[in-house]
Amino acid sequence: MVGPAATAATAAPAETGWAASAYRGGVEVVSATEADQQSLDGIVFDDKNRNSTQDSGEPGMAGVTVSNGREVVTTDGQGRYELPAFDNMTVFVTQPRGYQVPVDEDNVAQFFYHHLPEGSPELKYGGIAPTGALPDKVNFPLTKSKLTRSPEQHCLIGADVQTYNHKEVEFARNGVFADLTARTDYAGCGALFIGDIVGDDLSLYPQTRELTSMLNGPARFLPGNHDLDFDALDGEHEFDTFRAQFGPEYYSYDAGKAHVVALSNIQYPTQIPAKKSNYAYGLGERQLEWLRQDIASVPKDRAIVIASHAPLHEFYYSSSYTHAQIEEINKILEGREVVSVAGHTHMSENLRQGDLMAGWIDTLGEDGLPFTHLTAPAVSGQWYNGRVLEEGYPTSVQRDGTPPGVLTLDIKNTEIRERFTATGDDGSDQMALGINSPAYRAWFDEYKNQRGKAPAPKNPNAVAQGELGATWLTTNFWMGATGSTVNVSIDGGETTEATRTQSMTADDVPLIGAEYTDPAAALEQLVHGGGLHDRTSHLWRLQLPADLAVGEHTAAVTATDVHGREFTETITFEVTE
Repeated sequence: MVGPAATAATAAPAETGWAASAYRGGVEVVSATEADQQSLDGIVFDDKNRNSTQDSGEPGMAGVTVSNGREVVTTDGQGRYELPAFDNMTVFVTQPRGYQVPVDEDNVAQFFYHHLPEGSPELKYGGIAPTGALPDKVNFPLTKSKLTRSPEQHCLIGADVQTYNHKEVEFARNGVFADLTARTDYAGCGALFIGDIVGDDLSLYPQTRELTSMLNGPARFLPGNHDLDFDALDGEHEFDTFRAQFGPEYYSYDAGKAHVVALSNIQYPTQIPAKKSNYAYGLGERQLEWLRQDIASVPKDRAIVIASHAPLHEFYYSSSYTHAQIEEINKILEGREVVSVAGHTHMSENLRQGDLMAGWIDTLGEDGLPFTHLTAPAVSGQWYNGRVLEEGYPTSVQRDGTPPGVLTLDIKNTEIRERFTATGDDGSDQMALGINSPAYRAWFDEYKNQRGKAPAPKNPNAVAQGELGATWLTTNFWMGATGSTVNVSIDGGETTEATRTQSMTADDVPLIGAEYTDPAAALEQLVHGGGLHDRTSHLWRLQLPADLAVGEHTAAVTATDVHGREFTETITFEVTE
C-alpha cells in the first residue's frame, strides 16, 4: 500500500531555495495615543525592503481586502482601511495575487492581529495573552511575488495531522513532513492544514510549528474539533489557544487566479459543561455574513476553493450527516467556479458536480451536488495505527482503504485538478488491487472485529476454479470519482471495463459489507491494525471469467481519472483446482 520514499527527506540548504527567499517578518502594530477608540485603521503597503515597517518610498496598496471577521472592506487609493473595533476580534488581510504576506521562522503566515484587551479567561493551554488597548494602527506588509502572480499554482492540503503525543509527532516528521521537505512545488500557494492539528493536547502546538519549519512554502491552518480549549466552550474563546499559535479561525487569500477561503465549521453548544462529542457542523451567523462579503469582493473570473475541517457533503455518513446553513452557503457560491476540500473523516472522497445520494435529496433536490467536494486523506491516516515501516512511520490504512498522505490542488488559471500523494510515494501510486473471493469474504467476516489480531491468509490472491464466478478483481482507485474509468486486461487479452460499486444516483445508499471492500486494505488492517474498511465510494470490481484455466494469471489494470490521467498497475493471482 505504501511504497518506499521517492526522494531523500533532507531540508533545503539554508542558502538556497525557499529558506533563502522566504519573506520573513510580521504585522506592524503602532501603539495608540488616544484612549477609547471605536475603530481600527491602518495601511496595507508594499514592503520593498522586507523589514515589516512602512518606510519612505513604500506605497500603500489600493483595492486590498481587510476584515475584522465580521465586516469586509477594501483599501482606498493610498492603501488605507478602517474597520469597526470590538473585543476578541481578529483583523486580517486577504493576500492579493502577485504578493505574499510575511512568514515567521516556522513558516507560519503572518497576516493578522488579535484584539483581546484582557486576554483569554484562565485556560489550561494559555489562550491569548492580554493585548491591551486598541492600537493606533495595524499595518499589513506585503511583498511582490512572482510565485503568487503565476496562473499556475499548486496548493497543498494537509488534513488531520492529529498528533496525540511526541511519538506521533515523530511519525508525522518521518512521514508526510519528510516528503514535503523534498518538494518545492507549493512555495506560492503554500500548505493549508485543515483542522485537527493536534489531538486535544494543545501543548503539542509548538511541535507542530517545528514540523512546519521543514516546509518549502508558507503554512496556514484551520481549527478542527480536536483543536479546542475544552475548558472554554462558550462560543467566544474555545479557539483562543489555536488563534494564539496559528491565526484566525477563518480567512481568505489569493494565489494565481484562485481565491482560497478557509472556514471554521466545528460548532459546540454554548451551554456548559459540553462534551467533546457534542459538536455539530456549521458556520454561525457572523462567519456566514463574512463569507457573503468576502465572496462578493472576489472578481467573477476567479476560481474559489472552499476549505473546511468537516466536509460540506460526504459519502461515508451520507444518511445522517448534515451541515448547517448549507443552502445559504451554496447560494453564496452560486454561479462561481468552486471546489470544496475538507478532512475530518480520515478517508478519501471525490464527489463531483451532479452526484447524488438518497440522504442528500431533501437538501439538494434532484440536481445533486452543485460543485466538486473533495475529502483529503489524513496526514495521520488511521490515527497512526498499523505496522511501523523502517522509514519510521506506520502504514495507518484508513477506513476507505486509502493510505495516509496529502492532497494537492493543481490550478492553472481557473481549472483545478486534485492530486493525491501517498506518504513515502512520489504520486505515481494511485490504487490498490485485490482478489475478492468467497474465501476472502469468509475470512473478513470472521475477523473484522479483531483488527490487528487476524491471522494472515496463506495465499490471499488464490481462488478455486469453481469459485471464479463469485470472485471479483477489485480496484480501489483512491481519488476515483464519477467520470473515472477502470479497465482490466487479463493475460494480455481483451480489455474489459470494471464496474463501480456506487452509482452516486438519487436512490444510492452506501453499500456495506465484505463484498464491497478492498482486500488489499483489509489484509493490512485486520492483520496489522488500522481502520475497518467496509465501504467506499471509489471501488471498482470485475467478475473473473469462470473459464480461467488453473495456474497463474496476470491482470493489468488501467484507471483513468476525471481529468484524463491514466495509471496502470498489475496483479498476479492463481487459479487452483
